[in-house]
Amino acid sequence: MPDPHAALPFAATVHPQARPAARLTWDSREAGPDVAFAALPGEKMHGNRFVEAALDAGAPFVLTDLDVPRAVRVPDAWAALKAWAQTERAKNRQVVGITGSAGKTTAKAYAAAALDAHFMPVFNTQPAIACFLIECGASDRPLVVEMGIDRPGEMAELVELVRPDVGVVTAIGPAHLEQLGSVENIAREKGEILRGVRGLVGAQAAPFYPGAESFGFGAVTHAGQDLKVTPQGATFTFDGVEVGLPLAARVQAEAAVLGLTLAREAGLDLPAAAARLAQVSVPGGRYRVHAGRFTVIDDAYNASPVAVSAALNALHALPGRRISVLGRMLELGDTERQLHAEVGQEARARADLTYGVGAFAAELGERAHATVPELTDALLAEVQDGDVVLVKASRGISWTAERRAQEGVGLDVVVDALLQWRDSAK
Repeated sequence: MPDPHAALPFAATVHPQARPAARLTWDSREAGPDVAFAALPGEKMHGNRFVEAALDAGAPFVLTDLDVPRAVRVPDAWAALKAWAQTERAKNRQVVGITGSAGKTTAKAYAAAALDAHFMPVFNTQPAIACFLIECGASDRPLVVEMGIDRPGEMAELVELVRPDVGVVTAIGPAHLEQLGSVENIAREKGEILRGVRGLVGAQAAPFYPGAESFGFGAVTHAGQDLKVTPQGATFTFDGVEVGLPLAARVQAEAAVLGLTLAREAGLDLPAAAARLAQVSVPGGRYRVHAGRFTVIDDAYNASPVAVSAALNALHALPGRRISVLGRMLELGDTERQLHAEVGQEARARADLTYGVGAFAAELGERAHATVPELTDALLAEVQDGDVVLVKASRGISWTAERRAQEGVGLDVVVDALLQWRDSAK
């Protein structure tokens, strides 16, 4: 519990009305009677602009340089937040840091379940991680932290903040190329998480890190055995323990192997860890399977070539007419057309019917549509009972709805339309 009246690792003037909070956020919209607010500098504006709104919402305290009620007054809110986070993190016995070009959130969920750990919420930015460490660092349960980057040097900053005891790289592939430049740079930057700590890498990432211990299936250091994937989910064994993951595919099974590897090394009961794994529910948009008259695989939260490839492999393993619905992948730099064409070629090999939308629609699918509404109309007219439909693209979360529709991103609206039509049709 963030307590402004406890011993703080930075110089601060604490207003007498400031009180402990259950949570701490950098987003003023989340502030409330139990949620304090850290007013941080942003790309477009400073959090100080929202201090009054946070106080009006009942925030127990605000971390700021302003002289306001319930203030924890500091010269530099971001420096204070980092120092506080590092102090609280130091109280925890095991912190697992997870990065990768794809599969971070899935690996986080399964590792945390196996370890019975606290884990990061959806956001994986530095302010989000700092707030998480302040809230949970002193817990007697382990922590699992998702660590995403999109620029050179950022992983080193995250490692300094989190100081993981175990570093994990799930997969390596082209993502954020506009800032990171090449896959080799991505591997080097993400590899910072492995330096000087217990390191584990997914089977796909293993060739980038010779000598590192690997996890997954097949020729890896820590392997699950007898993997079987059906429409009902994935099953395998690990160290003699049977594992069943409802509505899961290979990527989820590999994440479960990671979790069981960590649980075994922590001396935890593996059957109990496997039982927790069976209860994992990942956030919407991350390979969430909606079964029914036809099946919709909602993998629309984000996309990169390596992530789309994994999703297409999962689609190919399922029975029924397989339909891929792919949109634009962002931040791929000068090679984006080539990368979209390569993904589209793989889609044609893995799916029975392929749709593309947006700027690279023709590269992504045989049935190409300029806009998301056009795609949606065509798809609803085509889908039949027994089909399996995979939907995946980047989000373009900061764009307007009109721009997302034109560029072929943010395909969660397509998922919603499919489910609504399926569940309402007689």
